Amino acid sequence: MLVSLSAIGVLLVLSAFFSGSETALTAASRPLMHQMENNGNRRARIVNRLHQRKGRLIGAILLGNNLVNITASALATGSMIALFGEAGVAYATIVMTLLILIFSEILPKTYAFRYANRLALYVAPVVSAVVFLFAPVTRAIQLILSALLKPFRIDFRADEEALGNGLEELRGAIELHARETGTIAHERAMLRSVLDLAEVQVGEIMIHRKSVTRIEIDQPIEDVVGEVLDSPFTRIPLWRGEPDNIVGVLHVKELLRAEMTRKSDLDALDVGALAAEPWFIPDTTLLLDQLQAFRARRSHFALVVDEYGSLMGIVTLEDILEEIVGDISDEHDIQVIGVRYAGDGSYVVDGNVTIRDLNREFEWGLPDEEAATAAGLVLHESRRIPEVGQIFLFHGLRFEILRRQRNQITALRVTPQQTDPETPQPRK
Repeated sequence: MLVSLSAIGVLLVLSAFFSGSETALTAASRPLMHQMENNGNRRARIVNRLHQRKGRLIGAILLGNNLVNITASALATGSMIALFGEAGVAYATIVMTLLILIFSEILPKTYAFRYANRLALYVAPVVSAVVFLFAPVTRAIQLILSALLKPFRIDFRADEEALGNGLEELRGAIELHARETGTIAHERAMLRSVLDLAEVQVGEIMIHRKSVTRIEIDQPIEDVVGEVLDSPFTRIPLWRGEPDNIVGVLHVKELLRAEMTRKSDLDALDVGALAAEPWFIPDTTLLLDQLQAFRARRSHFALVVDEYGSLMGIVTLEDILEEIVGDISDEHDIQVIGVRYAGDGSYVVDGNVTIRDLNREFEWGLPDEEAATAAGLVLHESRRIPEVGQIFLFHGLRFEILRRQRNQITALRVTPQQTDPETPQPRK
C-alpha cells in the first residue's frame, strides 16, 4: 500500500510537471525568447526549437500527461478495491479526480501562466528530452490523425500563419500592449504609422499645389534671388509658361554658390542650368516604396502628378518621416498648426488639415480611404457642398462649417459627441 501511495504521489508530480510545462511553453513570449536567443541564451534557443515543432511538443506532453494520469488512477483504483471492495472504484474516482484537478491541473497551470517566460526556460531542456523520447510514438499518432482527417480534407499540419496576416498580428500586439501597460499615445501612434507606410499613398500626405511655393524661371535674376530669400524652403520648383509647368527644382545652396562666384556678372547667371531635373511620381505611390526610392536616388523632393499627368503637389522625405514621428519643425519652418482648441470641448480645424494628423493627435478613428483632409471628409459624407453654419454628425463627431471660400471649406468646428476633460489638446 505504501509503495502504491508513493508511486501515485510521484505520478501526480509528473502530471503537474507536464501540465505546467504545456502552459508555460505555449504562453511564453516568442519575441522575448527570440531576443534572448540572439543574446546567447541556450535555454531560449531550446524553447524556440520546441515552438517550431509545436505539433510534436503538444503530442509528447499530452502523451506523457495522460500516461501518468491513467497509471496513477489505475494504481489508486487497485488500492481502493483492496481496501473497500467494489465501492473502492467510486472512491478512487472521486479522490483521483480531485487530486489531479487541483494539484496536477489548476495549481501548476495557474503558476505557469503567471510566470510563463521564466518557467519555460527551466523546463525546456527536460521537455526537449521528452519530445525526443516520445518522437516515434507521436509521429505514429500524427500519421493516424492525418489518415483519419484526410477524407474531410482537413490538414492539421497546415501552417497557422497562412490563416492570418503578419501585419495585422503586429497591429494587434501594439494595441494589446498599449492597453495593458498604458503606453504613451504618441509612441503608439509612431508604431502604427510605421506599419501604415505600406498602405498609405503619397496623395494622402502631399502638400497640395495651391500651397507650394513656385518661382518663374524666366524673370530677372534679382527677382529670383528675392523670392528665394523670402521663402523658408531650400528646394523650390521652377515653372515656365504656367505655374503647373515645372521645368526644374532649384536648390538654394546651388544658387548661393553660383552667386558667390559671379559677383560681378550676376545678370548672366542661368537659373535653369543650376536647377535639377524634376522628378515626377504618381499619386498612388505607397509611402514605403517612395521612402525606398528617396534613399536609392539620394533625393528628398518629388513632384506628385495624377493619372492625367497634371501636377497635384509635392512630397518630401521630411513629409514621410513626419508620418512616423510627427511634426518635425526647425527655426525656418512656417508654423501652421491648423487645429486650435476652443476651450469648450471643441476644436477649430482648418479645412486642409489631414485626417491622418487628426487621428494621430486625438485618436478619433476617422476613415481616410475616400478623403485625405477634414474638408474632404465632410464633402464625402454630406454628398454636397455645405453652407456656412450647417452641422453634420458622423463618426462620433459634430462638424460645423465655419468658413467657406467659393466651393472650398476653409474652417470647421469639430466637437466630440462625448467630450472628455482628459481629451488631449493639440501639441504646440
